Amino acid sequence: MTTMTLKRARTSRLADFCGRWSARELIIIGVFAATAKVSTVLIAMVGGGMNPLSLLLKNMVFTTLLVAMLFKVCRPGTLCLFVIVSSVVNFLLLGGNLTLIPPMLLAAVIAELLMRFIQKNNLPGAVYWGVGCFDLLCKFGSLGISFLMMRESPAMMAAVVPIVIIGYIGSLIGLWTGSKSIKELRHAGLIRS
Repeated sequence: MTTMTLKRARTSRLADFCGRWSARELIIIGVFAATAKVSTVLIAMVGGGMNPLSLLLKNMVFTTLLVAMLFKVCRPGTLCLFVIVSSVVNFLLLGGNLTLIPPMLLAAVIAELLMRFIQKNNLPGAVYWGVGCFDLLCKFGSLGISFLMMRESPAMMAAVVPIVIIGYIGSLIGLWTGSKSIKELRHAGLIRS
């Protein structure tokens, strides 16, 4: 291959990647990532920390916003980009844990593949199945990281597992509130898909 052909191939790959999301869609992803992060932090602060009610509410709001964003920006890779932006915001502004980023990215990739499989087979509810899978895999990933961090005292996991289960129950409630929110947003004309 000549250098001109290689340069053209490289340019077309870059154009394909850059042409995936419009500037409007990137702004929507960033706004939803920031809104999800700020709202969950505010709920945790107002709720007094890690009590069961604030855990339920925090995960419910996050999942509802995630469902709304995925309906608003209907492109493959949106969930992965959301996770990257959210992780960067979490790490830079809130001092988040870097060890949670790989399980979240893996969960996002698996959820994206699940959503693509469901859409390809013309089955209903691809976004809901994808978000539910993403939340479940994120919770399992955080449990795995917690186990690695506390492997010298595994009895501490007895306190962590109920917290994660309560968080996932909040995520399941968030799927329900997300579906209700999507119906209202469609009725208002804000989401057209």
